[in-house]
Amino acid sequence: MDTEAEPLERDRSSAPATGTEERSRFSRIPSRFSRVPSRCAASVSWRGTLALGAVCAVGVLLFSTFVVQPFLIPSGSMEPTLQVGDRVLVNKLAYRFGSVPRRGDVVVFDGTGSFVQEAPPENPVSGLLHGAAASLGLAEPAETDFVKRVVGVGGDRVVCCDKRGRVEVNGRPVNEDYLFAGDTASRAPFDIVVPDGTLWMMGDHRSNSRDSRDHLGEPGGGMVPVDKVIGRADWFGWPLDRLGTVPDTTAFEGVPAPGPAHG
Repeated sequence: MDTEAEPLERDRSSAPATGTEERSRFSRIPSRFSRVPSRCAASVSWRGTLALGAVCAVGVLLFSTFVVQPFLIPSGSMEPTLQVGDRVLVNKLAYRFGSVPRRGDVVVFDGTGSFVQEAPPENPVSGLLHGAAASLGLAEPAETDFVKRVVGVGGDRVVCCDKRGRVEVNGRPVNEDYLFAGDTASRAPFDIVVPDGTLWMMGDHRSNSRDSRDHLGEPGGGMVPVDKVIGRADWFGWPLDRLGTVPDTTAFEGVPAPGPAHG
């Protein structure tokens, strides 16, 4: 009887691989496709970033359209209150809930039909891009948008000038402390009554401002309809050393309400 134990067959699955043994072709599959997950992750990451950027851009544009809009000051017509290159933040809610522009307010408005008889033609695509940039304060405003100070409201009689060279509103002289140094209230005399629902606008730098005075002989007589007001310039957004609120004025506090004696 053969008592010698038969040698047990070695389990090949546990045997170490020899140098001559060919590696399984399936063992190379992960190395071929190991970059696929990272590429997919990168693609998803870029798509997420682009989507987030688009959402943020739309949100900013909507905020600018309906709430607060940056407005680049393109000229010196409102000096010294507003300087060339300032970005003011226009409060579009200022007159949305029953409030109306008051004498002394600095407002941004669409001058089509008053300061500009019709909007100049432009390429639709470039116009859209420029409008988007302007609404973010990155480009000059449209040629039909202006920033001026309200000097007369509906029913007011505005006269220039009294013996001391001041504008009178409803018979009361106005000490306009915001005027550019050395400027007079107006070199051209005028005597007008502001129709209801409109505004008489003037720049603070009177000798460097084309405003309601320059359009007296045109359709509309230089009067700006209240519904053309875009908003009130309430704050400075740029430059950093001018951050804060646009200065208010008390120049019109003593002006009486319009009445038959003044109209």
